[in-house]
Amino acid sequence: MAKLNPIGERIVARAVETEAKTASGLYLPDGAKEKSKIAEVVAVGGDVKSVKTGDKIVYREYSTTEVKLDGTEYIIIKEEDVLATVK
Repeated sequence: MAKLNPIGERIVARAVETEAKTASGLYLPDGAKEKSKIAEVVAVGGDVKSVKTGDKIVYREYSTTEVKLDGTEYIIIKEEDVLATVK
């Protein structure tokens, strides 16, 4: 669990790793991989209504704040910047 406690309509999430291999079986170097836009929610603020801890979400790429805490990278996102949940 994150040690970050989001306030209001903010969500703390951890990016889900993207596949390092293409559909044809080629492995991509780290610099060529597309940044993930899917994350797993680890904490939600008190005013968040549409997602809960454990949900996987799709979010707007350039609307996040990235924080590294104890070796783990977290993303802080406003609820309005969550585009969808992944089932």
